[in-house]
Amino acid sequence: MVRGKTQMKRIENAASRQVAFSKRRNGLLKKAFELSVLCDAEVALIIFSTRGKLYEFSSASMSKTIERYEKREKDNTGINNKLAAVDQNTQNVKEDAQSMAKKIELLENSKQKLLGNGLEPCSLNELNQLETNLERSLSRIRERKNLLFRQQIEKLKQELTI
Repeated sequence: MVRGKTQMKRIENAASRQVAFSKRRNGLLKKAFELSVLCDAEVALIIFSTRGKLYEFSSASMSKTIERYEKREKDNTGINNKLAAVDQNTQNVKEDAQSMAKKIELLENSKQKLLGNGLEPCSLNELNQLETNLERSLSRIRERKNLLFRQQIEKLKQELTI
């Protein structure tokens, strides 16, 4: 006789539910014991029935096993928090890198336009603005150049008078 697959849903009949609970609880406790013996594993099992009755199995001290579990969870939480912080930092670095790459691309485009290259997609307004900027830059360059010339002339005059 083949046993059918049990559908995983709440058993509606209270008596059947209690019988299933008792059988499965005993089977679970037996499996926990076998696991601890066969595999030399530290096993702790706690079961509360619907009526609030406690059933437990522990291959070692239940309190020590629970303390060990809590310590492990605390360590895992700390590690998970650190990993989350690293992930956030990595994400921030990636966003910064993307932002910098966009800025570099914009600067390269601007540089090419200042050199007179890549002007085809520019509108008339953009070309006028570029021309104005170039004229301002040229004016500043000439001012600086003239200042340096005046300084050199003054220096040469001082050398001649000595």
